[in-house]
Amino acid sequence: MHRDRDNVSHMKWDERFRDEECVLGTEPSRYLSDNMELIKSLVPGRRALDIACGEGRNSIFLAGQGFSVVGLDISGAGLEKARCWMEREGLRIDFRRLNLEEYGFNEQYDLIINFNFLLRDLIPKSVAALAPGGVMVFDTLLDSPYVPTTHKKEHLLQPGELQRIFRGFPGKIFLPEERLHDSMPTARLIFWKR
Repeated sequence: MHRDRDNVSHMKWDERFRDEECVLGTEPSRYLSDNMELIKSLVPGRRALDIACGEGRNSIFLAGQGFSVVGLDISGAGLEKARCWMEREGLRIDFRRLNLEEYGFNEQYDLIINFNFLLRDLIPKSVAALAPGGVMVFDTLLDSPYVPTTHKKEHLLQPGELQRIFRGFPGKIFLPEERLHDSMPTARLIFWKR
């Protein structure tokens, strides 16, 4: 069953990454870039993980900021674009193709970013994979009447949910936002692990 779902998800994303020149653009997330100084002031080191990295826009940005980056995604087509981009920029990033539903963390990171992806079961595992003093930046779609109907409800955060989840972990939440009325409504925060 997992293998069939993995193949369907893999094919869907491969098709999307092949059809569009750059699905989310070439600039990093504004939330990430605008808060980079805060993030750098909090993290204990420079080892970073980009969950569901797609074509690598945020991985490329982090590597350019001096982080040693691992980027994970299910799409071989997205990762191929990311590797070509990385080479053009003269950077080194460890891109890995895998199904995040089956992923087990066996390394620790100083920074973990999770953008435009929601797998609730992965959140506590991600926080556990943070080094003490590590930071997680989370920014994904929020359920709202403005969300395109192509998105499944289980892949959308509910209002207030993201802060509730992260309040359950020892640490501190910075800059939480819920943008319900944007064309792509999102919830986001920066979490520092105690």
